[in-house]
Amino acid sequence: MHYGGNSIKLLTGNSHPELAQAVAERLNIPLVPCVVKNFSNGEIDVKISESVRDEDVFILQSGCFDVNDNLMELLILISACKTASARRITAVIPCYPYARQAQKDKSRAPITAKLVANMLATAGADHLITMDLHASQIQGFFDLPVDNLYSEPSVVRYIKMEVRGWQDSIVVSPDAGGAKRASAIADRLGTEFALIHRQKAGGETMQNGVNGSHHVNGASTNGFVNGLTNGAIEGNLANGSHGQVSDGSERMQLLVGDVKDKIAILVDDMIDTGRTIAILVDDMIDTGRTVSLAARLLKENGAKEIYVIVSHGLFAEANLKQLATLPIERLVVTNTIPQSANEAVCEGKLHVLDVSPVLAESIRRTHNGESISLLFEDLTV
Repeated sequence: MHYGGNSIKLLTGNSHPELAQAVAERLNIPLVPCVVKNFSNGEIDVKISESVRDEDVFILQSGCFDVNDNLMELLILISACKTASARRITAVIPCYPYARQAQKDKSRAPITAKLVANMLATAGADHLITMDLHASQIQGFFDLPVDNLYSEPSVVRYIKMEVRGWQDSIVVSPDAGGAKRASAIADRLGTEFALIHRQKAGGETMQNGVNGSHHVNGASTNGFVNGLTNGAIEGNLANGSHGQVSDGSERMQLLVGDVKDKIAILVDDMIDTGRTIAILVDDMIDTGRTVSLAARLLKENGAKEIYVIVSHGLFAEANLKQLATLPIERLVVTNTIPQSANEAVCEGKLHVLDVSPVLAESIRRTHNGESISLLFEDLTV
């Protein structure tokens, strides 16, 4: 493979060597030998054992586990390749670090996702490839090209292959923020769409703004999708349940939509259903609290089966053990973050979707100057 007479050079740090190796095998190229180690004081030392002069360099490093060390490894690798006269440097970051800090949601709060973008550009990155960004506005933090890949086609394919009776399902978003993702999957499946509206027990709305135009309780959601309020959803609230939040206050979860006797596919954080199969799809799981509340809410409302589908599984062992005890059939995650050590903990409930084909194809297309958007139409995972 050649870009302007130059070959692909794929490097990786210590964050996810298994994924990097899988991508290299799909591209039929070797990983560039490099050693990334720590000095006794914690400083990171990088040694690249092969010339990258005038080459098309791709550095795969995911923002997980020891996120600060992994980020510094990536920055130093980029800088090393820049000073070694690489023609182009593309940072391939399956899980973007600090993605949840992409807006100023309280006084004096940092927008750390923007800081990370500045650091990547300063280090010398020319291009970014990432996957299922937690906040789409992160793409605008860069002055360089950003390709945000999507796991949606793989998720839809998984549902069709692994969930019996998916044709009679309903896709549910756990909150307003995930409604766009959920409605997109509902469109691909040709199924109905519902969502969970979250508000404080006192009546103050916690989530506002939903995108999509599906039908809820037989009526179009156009009346409330942009600026969801208590008044807009009056008459559409199916069931409610309280859950304790970390600050000790209460919030109410209200299902908007008729899911009774349907297979419910929950897309995003959490869901509630009535006598259905439920599939929860989210972009990220960390503590698992949202999923726990959703699973219990679903069971309380008669869900037959519950599936949880997540792009980025940031699991702590204790939280993973808790998730394994929930009344869910399967917890499905991608391998943007290493999951091999977690599969045994989940007692067969954890299923991992491989994203190496998507990443490899995006690298190939970038190298050859081909369209990335066509990847999702043509790629078979």
